[in-house]
Amino acid sequence: MVPEALRDPETDPLATLVLEPELLADLVRRARATGGQVTHHAPWTGAPLATLPQSTAEDLAAAARSARAAQRRWARTDHRTRACALRRTAELLLSRQSDVLDLIQLENGKARAAALEEITDVVLGARFLARRAGRLLAADRRPGLLGPLTSVRVAHDPAGVVAVVAPWNYPLSLTLGDVLPAVAAGNAVLLRPDPQTPLTALWAAELLVDAGFPEDLVQVVLGDGPTVGDRLIDHADHVLFTGSTATGRMVAARAAAELVPSTLELGGKNALYVADDADPELAAEGAVRACFGGTGQLCMSVERLYLHRAIAGAFLTAFRRRVRALRLGTGLDYGYDLGSLTGAEQLARVVEHVEDALSSGAQLLTGGTQRPEIGPYAYEPTVLTEVSPHARLSTEETFGPVVAVYQVASDDEAVAAINDTRYGLHAAVWSGSTRRGRAVADRLRVGSVDVNDGYQMSWGSWAAPQGGRGESGWGARHGAEGLLALTRSRTVAVQHGVHRGLGPGQVLSGPPERWAPALLAGLRVLSGPRPAPGRRPPAEG
Repeated sequence: MVPEALRDPETDPLATLVLEPELLADLVRRARATGGQVTHHAPWTGAPLATLPQSTAEDLAAAARSARAAQRRWARTDHRTRACALRRTAELLLSRQSDVLDLIQLENGKARAAALEEITDVVLGARFLARRAGRLLAADRRPGLLGPLTSVRVAHDPAGVVAVVAPWNYPLSLTLGDVLPAVAAGNAVLLRPDPQTPLTALWAAELLVDAGFPEDLVQVVLGDGPTVGDRLIDHADHVLFTGSTATGRMVAARAAAELVPSTLELGGKNALYVADDADPELAAEGAVRACFGGTGQLCMSVERLYLHRAIAGAFLTAFRRRVRALRLGTGLDYGYDLGSLTGAEQLARVVEHVEDALSSGAQLLTGGTQRPEIGPYAYEPTVLTEVSPHARLSTEETFGPVVAVYQVASDDEAVAAINDTRYGLHAAVWSGSTRRGRAVADRLRVGSVDVNDGYQMSWGSWAAPQGGRGESGWGARHGAEGLLALTRSRTVAVQHGVHRGLGPGQVLSGPPERWAPALLAGLRVLSGPRPAPGRRPPAEG
C-alpha cells in the first residue's frame, strides 16, 4: 500500500497522506457496518485519514448470527486444516508486510521498527499455533476412580463465539494475537477494534480470508465502547479484552452478570531493576528499548527504573547518552526510533504526569518537551529522577515515553519497591549473574519477568503464558493456558467390568453397613501410610 501524497510536491508529503480509494473500499467491505460515518485522523498530522461507517445494533446481531453459523461448521474441521490456514497467515503477512506497516504507522503514529515488532509477534504466534494447537487441544487421559477399571478422557470443545475487544496501541499484534488462538481452538470471532485503529483490524480480517479461514468466521464491527463494545457480551461465549483497568472493571462486571468468562489484560506500572553486578552499558541499552519501545505505549513498557546505588552513576551516564541519541520523527521508513503519541488524550496524560512530578520536586534528566514541529502529539523521550512518591507519575500508568528513576541499596529493597503497586503485569531484572537474576525474579508479584532483557524474550515466547495480577487483569494470553481458556472441558468416564460385577453400582450395593467399612479401609490405603506413633507428620509446603 502506497498512500497518495502528491497533491503538492512542494509541501511535506506527510501533510497530505490519504489512503488509496480502492484500498479503503476493500477494507470497508470487510466490516459489518451500515450506520453513520465517522472520520479517523492520522496522529502524525492530525489530518483526516479515512471516513468509515459505524455498526448499528442490527449490524452486530447479524454479525453474531453469521459468526455462530460459521463456527458450527469450523468446529468440525480437523487440526491439520486449521494448521494450514495458520501457516498461510504467517506467509502472507510476511509477503504483504509493507502494506500493513504503512497502515499501522498511519493509524497509530509509531515508528516503523515498532510496527515491524507487531508483524514478528503475529508470525511467531501463527507458527506456534500451527505446530502445537492440535496437540494441546487433543483429548487427554486422566487417572480414574478405580484405577485401570475406570478410563477418563477430557475433551476441549470450542467455547463458541469469542468477542475480541482490541486496543489501539498494538493494532495488529494484539488483534491477531487474540483472534488466532480463538480460531485455532475452533471458535468464531466478533472483533471490535479500537475506534482509533480500525483499518489495521479490517486489513487483518481480509488477510485471514486469503489465508484460508472461512469468510464469515471473523466478523468485524466498528464503533465506540458504549454503542458497540458493551453489546458484544450479549452475543459472546468468552470475552478477550485489552485496555485500561477502569474499562476492564466494567467489562468484567458486565460479563459476570451474563455468566460469560473473560480474559483481561489491563494497565501496568512496570519496573526494571539494575543490580550492582550488571554491565552498565548493556543494561542501559536494554533499558532504552524497554522504556521507549512503541513510544512507551506498550502494556509491558517500563515506567519505573530501580538502580542499585553502586552502579547508578555509571548506568545513568550510559542511559542518558542513549536516550538523547534516540531519533524522534515521522516517516514510512526506518529512519526514526520513536514516533508520535497516538492522540490528544494520550499527550495530555503524559504532559500532566511530567508537570505534576516536576512541581513536586522531581529533576528532569532529559526530555520533557513537546515537539509540535514534528507532529501534534510528538513528545520527547523523558527521564526524571527524585520523583515524589505522591506524584501521579510514581503510581499511575503514564503510557508514554516517560520513565522515573529511583535508587536502592539492595536486592531486598528493590523487590519491596517493585512489588509496592496495585498492578502486577511485568518486570525486568538486569544482573551479571543469571542465578541472582532468577532469584530476584522469583520474588516479584507479576505475571512475567525478563532477566537481562526488557520484555521481548518473555512476550515472544509463545509457548509461555502472558498475563497480569492485581489491577493488571486476569487470565492469560499465549501458551497452553491462553489457548485452553477459549475452550470448555468435557470429561467422559467409562467404567469397565460392570458386566462382571466390578462397577461401583455393584460393589457399593446393599445396606451401607455392608460396604462402608470396606470403602473407608480403601480410602485409608489410598491416603498413604500413617505417621509412626510419637512422630509429627511432616509440615506441608
